[in-house]
Amino acid sequence: MADSGAELGEFGFAGDDRVVPFQVDGLDVRGRAVQLGPILDSILGRHAYPLPVARLLAETIVLTVLIGTSLKFSGKFTVQTKSDGPVDLLVADFSTPDSVRGYARFDEDAVKAAVAAGLAEPHQLLGQGVLAFTIDQGGYTQPYQGIVPLDGSTLEDIAGVYFRQSEQIPTRVRLGVAELFDRDADGKSRHRWRAGGLIAQFLPEAPERMRQPDLHGGDGDDRDGDHLENDSWSEARMLVETADAHELTDPQVGTERLLFRLFHERGVRVYEPQAVADRCSCSRERIKGVLSGLSAEEIKDSIEDDHIAVTCEFCSTTYRFEPSEFEEQTV
Repeated sequence: MADSGAELGEFGFAGDDRVVPFQVDGLDVRGRAVQLGPILDSILGRHAYPLPVARLLAETIVLTVLIGTSLKFSGKFTVQTKSDGPVDLLVADFSTPDSVRGYARFDEDAVKAAVAAGLAEPHQLLGQGVLAFTIDQGGYTQPYQGIVPLDGSTLEDIAGVYFRQSEQIPTRVRLGVAELFDRDADGKSRHRWRAGGLIAQFLPEAPERMRQPDLHGGDGDDRDGDHLENDSWSEARMLVETADAHELTDPQVGTERLLFRLFHERGVRVYEPQAVADRCSCSRERIKGVLSGLSAEEIKDSIEDDHIAVTCEFCSTTYRFEPSEFEEQTV
């Protein structure tokens, strides 16, 4: 049971911005669940994202947190889209042990036109392209990247395809985003973002129990593969699909209560939660290192109002440099 300071005999709740690992022995299922609050507000609050863009980025951040915190490595895990839609880039990364950041690039006029035309569903805003999952352990290791197409499916479904293709693990992902309108301690109205997610994977001790139907366009086996799905996984998948966006994001439900609602008949165990934080990896030293790699002409072109200013796209921090810091390149 996760320990969050509850008295003996009380149920401890992880709260916001803490990922809760869980296990359902009766179904051979393991997974992770999370509700994001303050860190999501901080990340989205730095940019004037239109509502549908903010929702897309929030989903991407939740997905990144769920997968990133499950990997046993030191380094960075990144989820990134690249597409031809009004939102042509979404990127979120998780750096061990707990740092999360995210950014969206979009065409403001194209997004407005899509909303006005009633074409603001996620797949319509993204268009055609790819979704990449990248693991970078740094040092002398080669980054690993898995790529799946953006084909009109939801991020939930695309993530499931990724796990099925790259790891051969039956996986179901649920993502939810909500806006919360309430009042602060002084009675003033306020707007807050919330997001939640759940990832469940079928991991039985006997590998043959994990056999799944072929993906479309597979080896030519045209049999109906539904009968190949294990009964335990079929039950687990259906239970996960009953969770709606309200339950995934509602602070009054919470992560542990949601897991109990879904799996109490089978018995669910939760483990120590892992906190995540809004923390960018940019720094003055890193930015200066990048600038030091530019040519003398590029350095001169970067000077504006007698200094060089670089703003991080993720955290909006602006770093200012004096041209004299790069004298060797401008001589």
